[in-house]
Amino acid sequence: MLLKEVNYQIQGVELAEIAKEFGSPVYVYDAEKILSQFQRLKNAFSGVNLKIKYAAKALTNQAILKLLNKAGSGIDVVSLQELELGLLAGFEAKDIMFTPNCVAYEEIQAGVKKGVTINLDNLPFLEKFGKEYGSSVPCCIRINPHIDAGGNVKIMTGHKESKFGISIEQFPEILNIVSKYNIDIIGLHIHSGSDFKSADAFVKAADILFDLSNNFKNLRFLDFGSGFKVAYKEGDYTTDIAELGEKMSSSFQQFCKKYGRDLELWFEPGKFLVSESGYLLVQTNVVKETPDLTFVGVNSGLNHLIRPMMYGAYHSIVNISNPSGVEKPYNVVGYICETDTFGSGLVMNEVREGDILAIKNAGAYGFSMSSNYNSRFRPAEVLVYKGKAHLIRKRETMEDLLRNQVNLEL
Repeated sequence: MLLKEVNYQIQGVELAEIAKEFGSPVYVYDAEKILSQFQRLKNAFSGVNLKIKYAAKALTNQAILKLLNKAGSGIDVVSLQELELGLLAGFEAKDIMFTPNCVAYEEIQAGVKKGVTINLDNLPFLEKFGKEYGSSVPCCIRINPHIDAGGNVKIMTGHKESKFGISIEQFPEILNIVSKYNIDIIGLHIHSGSDFKSADAFVKAADILFDLSNNFKNLRFLDFGSGFKVAYKEGDYTTDIAELGEKMSSSFQQFCKKYGRDLELWFEPGKFLVSESGYLLVQTNVVKETPDLTFVGVNSGLNHLIRPMMYGAYHSIVNISNPSGVEKPYNVVGYICETDTFGSGLVMNEVREGDILAIKNAGAYGFSMSSNYNSRFRPAEVLVYKGKAHLIRKRETMEDLLRNQVNLEL
């Protein structure tokens, strides 16, 4: 729907003016869109104690974290560094869920010292945790439900061969360890992947978690992760948030009644909250015609937005410098010394050298997965908040590339 509309503004601020003021490439985020997505999810649920924990790995800029903290969100983190960023942004430890995977056990201990909720996803660490803390430190357990759901296999996390979570087939071992050390289990967690087409995948996971929950008497919450699908192009399917809220609210209320008291219902959206808010603005370096194709080479690449090359992700791209130009097919490619394609066979208004292109849906896993490959600088970030564009991260410089290198006289 929105993808079809010609909209080169954010809150009345022209994207072209942002590129002119801050240079390119530059990431631009719409604060209003982030807040509206947060409110949309919150409003979809009724009669339950819903807690939204923003999946910080999608975008960790302090301004974004502060924005969501102010809106009333909690946060889900997967590293000690994300944990520290969350605390710096003002999140209280009680509102932070720490869900690391394949880390050193010392990170678990550090998380405990910070006072955050620990989410354990393997039996060896559950055993160590029990030995060290017994019932003195409550924790959550991440279950792998063996559900094949979601989009790209790289983001499916709940299938049998996934590294994430403790296999549901090992549930008797979980119970033995919990009983042995009298571990205080306050939450159960499932995250099956991403890009779910309907609410049914969550309902299916909920039925599994509801059944397992009867083995724990001190639960405070059940966490269903995320995986809400957003639209990347016209006609793309999305997760029906209203349907999700209605079905999950109803089933959760029924569960709580059987369980004997009300628990909190947690979700951990990342892409859903920030993806559609973001644009990566790039400048055309060259329009290169071949007998078969026309390439548009831009001043960015997989070092700034790796999703198309890593996941085969589609990102709509528009020419904001020539909105009335004749439409032509292009392959938009980057400046990295690799096969580095943002999009193939894209129909855009005629592109000329120097034109600014806007890559849409770039708010999630764009900057956060960026790198200095080819020794390129990472871009600046701008947040449009209350009708004004604010610089929230400076563009890197040569000094940044050299900052941690140690000069060796040879």
